[in-house]
Amino acid sequence: MRRVNDSRLRVTKNQFPINLNLEGRSCLVVGAGRIGLRKTEQLLAAGARVTVVAPEVVSDFAGLPVTIHQRAFELTDLDGQRLVITATGNRELDQLIYDTCEERGIWINSADDPERCAFTLPAVVRRGDLMVTVSTGGNSPALSSWMRQKLEALVGPEFEQVVNELAQERVLIHADGRSTEDIDWKPIIEKIVANHNIHMSCPRESLQGTVTG
Repeated sequence: MRRVNDSRLRVTKNQFPINLNLEGRSCLVVGAGRIGLRKTEQLLAAGARVTVVAPEVVSDFAGLPVTIHQRAFELTDLDGQRLVITATGNRELDQLIYDTCEERGIWINSADDPERCAFTLPAVVRRGDLMVTVSTGGNSPALSSWMRQKLEALVGPEFEQVVNELAQERVLIHADGRSTEDIDWKPIIEKIVANHNIHMSCPRESLQGTVTG
């Protein structure tokens, strides 16, 4: 394997993991190629109101519930946006958008360009309301995708029902006037998982202690 000087490696420090509620919020995608399409679909799945700006738009955008401006990007396109993703392949344009978003306090992600990202996007496994994510802080999206594929085999579709049943347990606990923070969830989770005939192999040390929250 080739080695590069350590100074060329991007070291991500202190990234804060967070799940954003984008339901009904305005988001902008600059670029309408294959990558822009994928980012747009991800935003739509989160319930965002998406605007797409690009001189050329791939045909797969047809029928998507988005606003499309088929033209060059303009700075006014950033007005009113909560989150921006660029997928232009143009580093100068991405830099302009990044700098402007930073000045305006808009969250910005530049596809395949972690140096121009205020946030990065993890690889995701979704099972209903269960969301398992893997991130390398933008350093190796390929590794994140590889691990996502492994997790998809481990976390099956039955986990959607597991989440639903645990949510019902929380409702019952709150109805009794108790806090879920005082509950050891481990035996409850293990019972529900066993009822669904789910078998997961974990290192012995990970099985110790209690689970709260």
